[in-house]
Amino acid sequence: MPSLAEMIRVAALWRLGKGFTALTVLVCALVVVAWAQGAWAQVTARDVAERRAALEAQLKELEAQIQQQALLVAQKQKERISIERDIAILEAEIKKAQLAIRQRDLYIKELDAEIGDKLQTMAVLSDKLAREKASLAQLVRQAYALQEVSLVEMVLSNQSFSDFFSDFDTFYQIKKALQQSFEEIRATQAQTEDARLALEAKRAQQVELRNLQKLQEQQIREQEREKQRLLALAAQEEQARREELENKQKTAAQIRAELFALRDSTAIPFGEAVELAQRAERATGVRAALILGTLKQETKLGEFIGTGNWRTDMHPTRDRPLFQVITRTLGYNPDVMPVSAQPGYGWGGAMGPAQFIPSTWACYGGYINVTTGDCNNRARSLSWDAFWAGPWRYDSGADRIRALLGENRPSDPWRNADAFMAAGLLLKENGADERTYAAERLASLRYFAGWSNAKNPAYAFYGDSVMRFAAEFQQMIDILARE
Repeated sequence: MPSLAEMIRVAALWRLGKGFTALTVLVCALVVVAWAQGAWAQVTARDVAERRAALEAQLKELEAQIQQQALLVAQKQKERISIERDIAILEAEIKKAQLAIRQRDLYIKELDAEIGDKLQTMAVLSDKLAREKASLAQLVRQAYALQEVSLVEMVLSNQSFSDFFSDFDTFYQIKKALQQSFEEIRATQAQTEDARLALEAKRAQQVELRNLQKLQEQQIREQEREKQRLLALAAQEEQARREELENKQKTAAQIRAELFALRDSTAIPFGEAVELAQRAERATGVRAALILGTLKQETKLGEFIGTGNWRTDMHPTRDRPLFQVITRTLGYNPDVMPVSAQPGYGWGGAMGPAQFIPSTWACYGGYINVTTGDCNNRARSLSWDAFWAGPWRYDSGADRIRALLGENRPSDPWRNADAFMAAGLLLKENGADERTYAAERLASLRYFAGWSNAKNPAYAFYGDSVMRFAAEFQQMIDILARE
């Protein structure tokens, strides 16, 4: 389709016949261009709306099936403990996870379509920009040619007065077209940049979803292995089945002796882990079982546990400056302290058993911006990038973890007691102290994905897994309480 500037230029330079003026043709051209652009936009919008409606219908159906499997799991968990019950629960959870992966595939498909739309938009805008530039160059040449001829030369030429005024009108129209072409090019450039940024955001989201899917596929494989183990056990003699059921009801002594593996830390006896979680529960109101479930889920997420380096895996402006202050305050060498590597769906650099990134630890561990104060008192005139860049210092009065533990030292993200208390604080602020299933699940999702992404179905598997672990830990805590 010809650009608007091209239409204006043609209308302005065309020698018109009887009863028509350049302005008449210009108006007609504008009407044609507006109608064509409007019709094209309506067709494109209709296609996008139809495609989106079809995908949303499929997503809604999958969501209903996922809820059905979740209800089945909840129902089975209320039944008497048996191998058959456990197998049924695992089958429902595997089915739910498989449905979630199908659901995420549809989200990815939708993202692919949106990315295709953005690419098409960018191609159209780039073509428009090229045509506008070519049109502008022609207009400049025409204007320059007319400006080379003085008014006296034009009047004294062999042209008739009607030709003279026609040329004068042409020159005026060219001037107007030049101005409009400049404006269109500026607008086109802005549109192209917006489309580019939107495309980059969609691509980043797609990479994140694909990596999350790998994590859930790994979880399904683990559940399948457990299901096969139970099936093999069910095929054995009744005596072996009874022994397995008895083993599920572990004694308090066995529970206390069991090791609880924490990410980036040495495994500790489960009894000690329970005591740390219960201490955090008394201070925050968050169930000890949920704190344990969250830490267990954090332990099993990803393959790059503690293999990262702060110089390459941490967010450069948000976390690296803080990390140096944290390690310096604690007397650690930053180059040897374990942090998580980039997991493929965001930045790494998480510290200790609770996997806090430095910028989150600062809000609980007493690190404040020298210029503006703590996380809650950030100056509105300061951007987040500028805020996280610091400079930072440790303030014992702002160290909330230290205050709850009642100890005279800076909080340490690599220390188990501090990590449990920090996890409890963050879960409380995420709403877990309401102690309902829905509130605890949402709080765990906020722990993992932040408040803005917590309700994204793509992350649902994390919350489901934490709540499953929490239920297991609650049974063990109840056994310990009956001593």
